[in-house]
Amino acid sequence: MSAPSSFAEPLWSASELALATDGRLAGAPAEDLVGVSIDSRSVARGEAFFAIKGDRQDGHDFVRDALARGAGLAVVDEAHAAELASAGPLLVTPDVLAALVATGAAARARSQARIVAVTGSVGKTSTKEALRVALGEDGPTHASAASHNNHWGVPLTLSRLPKSAAYGVFEIGMNHPDEIRPLTRMVRPHVAMVMNVEPVHLAAFPNVEAIADAKAEIFEGLVPGGHAVINRDSPHFERLCAAARACGAEVMSFGEHVTSDARLDRVALKDTSSCVAATILGEPLTFKVGAPGRHLVQNALGVLLAAKLLGADLALAGLALARFAPPAGRGRRHELETPTGSLIVIDESYNANPASMRAALALLGHTPVGASGRRIAALGDMLELGASEQELHAAVAEAVTASKIDLVYTAGPLMRALHDALPAQRRGAWAPTAAELEPILLQSVRGGDAVMIKGSNSSRMGPLVSSLCARFAPLTADETTSAE
Repeated sequence: MSAPSSFAEPLWSASELALATDGRLAGAPAEDLVGVSIDSRSVARGEAFFAIKGDRQDGHDFVRDALARGAGLAVVDEAHAAELASAGPLLVTPDVLAALVATGAAARARSQARIVAVTGSVGKTSTKEALRVALGEDGPTHASAASHNNHWGVPLTLSRLPKSAAYGVFEIGMNHPDEIRPLTRMVRPHVAMVMNVEPVHLAAFPNVEAIADAKAEIFEGLVPGGHAVINRDSPHFERLCAAARACGAEVMSFGEHVTSDARLDRVALKDTSSCVAATILGEPLTFKVGAPGRHLVQNALGVLLAAKLLGADLALAGLALARFAPPAGRGRRHELETPTGSLIVIDESYNANPASMRAALALLGHTPVGASGRRIAALGDMLELGASEQELHAAVAEAVTASKIDLVYTAGPLMRALHDALPAQRRGAWAPTAAELEPILLQSVRGGDAVMIKGSNSSRMGPLVSSLCARFAPLTADETTSAE
C-alpha cells in the first residue's frame, strides 16, 4: 500500500534504510527513496517495497512486479535473496516485517514531531482524520492514508513519517489483549486518546471491563510528561484514569460532563454539519463540524483538546474542522437522482458494532427526507460479539424505534434476530446475505428516501452502496442546492 506525500524531501536514503534494518544492499538501489510501500499494485516510482508475508499472500511473489513499476529497491528476506538477485536492487534482511518495524522505530527516533495516538471501540479512523485536518492547519501533519492500525499498519505509517513533520497522527486498534502495548511503545505519543469503550470484540474478552483494560494499554507508550485524553462521559472513565495515572500520565477529559477539560456547552445538529459551542481548557470556542452526527461532535471535543495539548493553535484547529468530511464507509453521504426525486445514501458500510450502529441510526433519524420519503436502514451482521451476539442484534430494535426509522432491511444469519424483534410496520425484507438483499433493496427505494447502509466489513454491505450509486446518477451542484 502506498500513500502520496505532501512533504517535498526524500523519505529515506538506501544507506539509511540499510542502517535502520541492519540489512545489506544488493544491486544498485536509488539512493533517495520517496516512500515506503507494501503493495506492488500501487507502489510508486522511487519507493521502497517491503515484501511482507501476510495471511494469504507473500510479498516476495510480487517483488519483480514492484521493481518493474519503478520501486527504488525491494526489501526481502535472506531465504528469497538468491532467487530475486536478478530482479533489481534489493535490501536483504533476516525478516521483512521486523525490518519494517525497525524502519518505523528509526523514523520515530529521528522525528521532532509532536505525536498523538488514538484508540477506541468506535470512531478511531474518523477521529484520526479529524486530527489530520485540525493539526494540518497549524503545521505539516502526517497520518496514515487508510485504517492502518495493526501490527503492520502502525510500523508502515511510522516508516512514512517525514523528517520535517510537525505533527504525527497514529490510529491503534486491537482485537485481543496485548495488541496495543507493543504498538504504542513503538509510536511513543505525546498524547494518547481513548475515545470510548464499547462491547466490541467480545469473543476475545470476558467482559467490557477487560476491553477497557486493553484500550488502556495505549498509555504505556506515552513519553515522559505525556497526556492521556479520555472520554469523560464513558462509564469506564475512572478505570481508564487509574490506568493512565499508573503510567505517569496527566489525565485530561472531554465530553458533556461539567468537569470535562474540553466541555460541550451547546450544539445545534444540522442536516450536513453541526455547530458547537465548547470550552477547551478554560477557553471558549465556537466551531463547526463539517459532517452531521452528535458522535462526531463528541469526538471533535477530544480532537481540539489534543490539538491544544500538542501546542497547536486552537482557533485554527476549530476553523479547520468545518472542512472535515467522513471517510468512505464511515458516514460518507451520496445524493442521487432517481426518476421520482432525490435519494440520500449514507455509507456506513466499513464496520459495525452495537455502539456505532446506534450512532448511525441516530444520524439517519436526523436526516431529512422528501414529502413521501422514508428513512430506511439496510443492516448486515455485526461480528465478534461473542455469546451475546443474538441479544445484541435484537437490541438494535430499540435504537430503530428511538430514531424513528421507517423500514429496516437486514442481511445475514445474526441480523435475523433484529428482523424478528422489529415491529411489523418497520420490518423490511431479510436475506441470508447482502448479495441476496441487494436486488430487493434496489427495487424498494424511491425518490425522497434516505437510506443508511451498515454492517461489519465481512458482511459485505459495501457493494449495496456501489450498486445504488451505479443505478442512480449523482445530483449536480445546482440540484443539490435546490434540494436543500
